Amino acid sequence: MTERYVMAGGRRLKIETPGPGQESVWDYPRPPAVQPVSRRIRVVFGGVVVAESTRALRVVETAGAPVYYLPLDDVQMEYLRRTPHSSFCEWKGSATYYTLEIGGHSSPNAAWLYEQPSAGYEAIAGYLAFYAQRVDEAWVGEERAKPQPGQFYGGWVTREIVGPIKGEPGSSGW
Repeated sequence: MTERYVMAGGRRLKIETPGPGQESVWDYPRPPAVQPVSRRIRVVFGGVVVAESTRALRVVETAGAPVYYLPLDDVQMEYLRRTPHSSFCEWKGSATYYTLEIGGHSSPNAAWLYEQPSAGYEAIAGYLAFYAQRVDEAWVGEERAKPQPGQFYGGWVTREIVGPIKGEPGSSGW
């Protein structure tokens, strides 16, 4: 197989070759795509399963780890409190944020939601995403996911994806 490279942030990066059952984040589209997820997605915080779904969606975008969105019906919303924090994505629109609070433990702005996403992303309206680095456990099927590198990104890294992944040191210009 031919090695692949990409120019990112003024650097030439070697793209890892996916093995069986893997996909390269460099094959994800831009603008991002929304895809259904058949595996169980689960979020644990403070010893409580705060979200669990087999009806999740994922958003995939070039160079980033997938971001998993769970339907609000599959989230224990009594543990979440809306915060004044917000952000804007050029593709999905304005996001609102939620802090997780369980048994005296708190994780500020641990989850976000696009209440009225931009055209093309309507499917994620009414779905909540969690930062893997702001919860105790984030699961994709039977695999515990790791947070996407960096503090800004909300993707979940599993063995099924290869990079390099945006957020790693030196990737701020990607």
